[in-house]
Amino acid sequence: MNDEMVFIDATEPPIERPKKTKKRHPLNTQGVVTQEGICTAFSKGKRHDFRGFKESKTHIHPKIKGMMDTGYQGLKTLHSRTDIPKKKGKKNPLMQEEKRKNRELSSERVMNENGIGILKRFKIISDTYRNRRNRFGLRFTLIAGVYTMELEK
Repeated sequence: MNDEMVFIDATEPPIERPKKTKKRHPLNTQGVVTQEGICTAFSKGKRHDFRGFKESKTHIHPKIKGMMDTGYQGLKTLHSRTDIPKKKGKKNPLMQEEKRKNRELSSERVMNENGIGILKRFKIISDTYRNRRNRFGLRFTLIAGVYTMELEK
């Protein structure tokens, strides 16, 4: 059995818009974190995490285990080795066993959250992006490359 794992999460850094506009216009940024580094995919505007994953045409090898948050609920149908926390419903509270399993998944997914947190230190995805939007992908990919090189040391 292969012990390789992939973690996928998305974030939406806001972009600067004209002063008259009150709405928030984000760029959707999806990060695929592995032990080797980070791979990125981008889309304009608000996107649900799973929709952004499908549009990015990212494929996960069937032998690799996938760890995602609850935004990727439909991924279980595309990739059988996907672990997603169980959602609590209004009328269906989680049992103790389900809560324990969700906690275990969260403790394993912390590597992904730390990777995105490190990228947020560069302020490109945590603050409003004020530069040309068509260069956002290049800049973010370069920062992800720096992080990947840091992991290799």
